[in-house]
Amino acid sequence: MPFVDIGCNLTDHMYQGKYNGSQKHPPDLDRVLARAWEAGLSHIIITAGTANEARTALNLASEDPRLFATVGVHPTRCKELVEAEDGMAAHMDELLDLIKDGQKTGNVVAIGECGLDYDRLHFCEKSTQLKGFEAQFTLAEETGLPMFLHNRNCGEDFVHILQQHRHRFSQGVVHSFTGPCTEAQTLLSMEKVYIGLNGCSFKTGDQLMTIKNSIPLEKTLLETDAPWCDVRPTHAGTKFLTSGGSAEVATFETVKKEKWSRDKCVKGRNEPCHIRGVAQILAGIHDTTLAHVEEVCYENSMACFPGLTLRNEGF
Repeated sequence: MPFVDIGCNLTDHMYQGKYNGSQKHPPDLDRVLARAWEAGLSHIIITAGTANEARTALNLASEDPRLFATVGVHPTRCKELVEAEDGMAAHMDELLDLIKDGQKTGNVVAIGECGLDYDRLHFCEKSTQLKGFEAQFTLAEETGLPMFLHNRNCGEDFVHILQQHRHRFSQGVVHSFTGPCTEAQTLLSMEKVYIGLNGCSFKTGDQLMTIKNSIPLEKTLLETDAPWCDVRPTHAGTKFLTSGGSAEVATFETVKKEKWSRDKCVKGRNEPCHIRGVAQILAGIHDTTLAHVEEVCYENSMACFPGLTLRNEGF
């Protein structure tokens, strides 16, 4: 079975060779995507956190039928929505126009990335995040699209808001999950809500136990969240890449950005080609085969995002 990366930040400047505002190497997004297809990916959802990012994501999606996009406002960017110069209502209309235009071409498959992030209140205060999050359920309600959700260290606020507005969206995924068992169980008690897992989900032994005991494969989606959330040697989940079956994981040579080569990955910059490693770790956690994880998670992705159809089967 092919893979779906349900969350990848392909608009990030790292894929243009820029790190912290400094140009380190030439743009190489074309090679990043070539490695992704080589690794077995069939679909990639480009996550957007602002209207401008959404436009860039939609332009990328228009160039390749295997690429899709979300449209929404990330919690750390909610000032751009709530305190927009032309007013919040006008900014919401702008987002809605982008979504509807993207639906016509089949490029937009979800609302988001939206939610709450209390780890980074220095970027956007709590009250603004709450207002921005709740506003975006209107976008899901008006378009019928699923939601791509962000939840980071926000206590019960995120769950309560999701429960309150559950009737307003068709289905959705809480991506990059790192929470405890109780949180996973509450989220999955809501119909058609999935959980997305990536390298950040495998850091500790407790996280692995949460996945094993509270997040069944039937409710799991695979993601890289690249260029972030790579699987690192210090992560507890790495043992499943080195204790058998690692030959099944596609690997690519990695170099420091100062020694960049167009056919090599950059150290510390995650890529969608590493999705197979995420699947391999999940296979180890659930004591099953990589093939089984591939099949179940692929079907889950199609169920969560009905818009994931190739626009040109002969591409």
